[in-house]
Amino acid sequence: MALITLRQLLDHAAEHGYGVPAFNINNMEQGLAIMEAAQATDAPVIMQASRGARSYAGDIMLAKMIEALAAMYPRIPICMHQDHGNDEATCLSAIRHGFTSVMMDGSLEADGRTPADYDYTVAITARVAGMAHWVGSSVEGELDVLGALEGESEAEDGHGATGRLDPSMLLTDPDQAVDFVRRTGVDALAIACGTSHGAYKFSRKPDGDILAIGVIEAIHRRLPDTHLVMHGSSSVPQELQDIINRHGGEMPQTFGVPVEEIVRSIRHGVRKVNIDTDCRMAMAGQFRRVAQESPREFDPRKFLKPAMDAMRDMCRDRFEAFGTAGHASSIRVIAMDEMATRYASGALDAAATPAKAA
Repeated sequence: MALITLRQLLDHAAEHGYGVPAFNINNMEQGLAIMEAAQATDAPVIMQASRGARSYAGDIMLAKMIEALAAMYPRIPICMHQDHGNDEATCLSAIRHGFTSVMMDGSLEADGRTPADYDYTVAITARVAGMAHWVGSSVEGELDVLGALEGESEAEDGHGATGRLDPSMLLTDPDQAVDFVRRTGVDALAIACGTSHGAYKFSRKPDGDILAIGVIEAIHRRLPDTHLVMHGSSSVPQELQDIINRHGGEMPQTFGVPVEEIVRSIRHGVRKVNIDTDCRMAMAGQFRRVAQESPREFDPRKFLKPAMDAMRDMCRDRFEAFGTAGHASSIRVIAMDEMATRYASGALDAAATPAKAA
């Protein structure tokens, strides 16, 4: 099946009331694990690559790998997404290499670390959206900064504000969200609600003080037809922490975003859920286990196969929990040139009309 744009996939998800996990990839093994889980559950896929992943694997390798996976699993629609693009050049180079969707993260300046002001965020996101829509590619924008409400924030793959941030930067204002979507024309809106990159998101099981799901609900009430995105949404399962530590790791106790809170958010307009750390942990636990249990082993395949199996099982669990399972076969993929025509005609204007106050 041909690659699908993010906009078409999230429109389908909204129509049928499900969310789509967006798994970060760097290599073939991760891609195969995701696709095996997708085929087993009949789930559409979002595979996303950060700038770090593009540097690690190379644009041509990533593009050809996605092309090969699409050929190997022809029943599964795949969206190839640029995660956390830092400027116009990053986003446009991704489209040039076959990405069907890009994220312009204008919440930070081009260095990927310094929080940007609102005017900058709007202007650069609108420019990317205008350019991407000419060729039918989708655009995700971010408003406010991803970061922990209770403490220090960390970067991932060299992207993200670090340290303790002003709380005003960490929760998206619903009224500003309306203005942002209207002025930029984005297809999806990533919002700040207390989630953060990496494994060390929360020092305790999150509650309303440190994970503000109420912000998502408030934005959805104002923008009921806008597709919302949760970044930093790995759940950091206890069993994966235990496997790593049982086999020589030293991960301190930490907590991620509970799956049940993500499911609650999907009921309030979240359509894309970013997951990276859980994939890394699933694979790393098996690397450690094999190394400890078979210290004479040196064949990389003996490490990679169980690692792929562990990641496949984790992905399958998310497809099922988020309601993604069972929907791949009902999607008729629209080509990007047709999407470009729809953008040009105004048929795919951003859903930025706020709901009337109750």
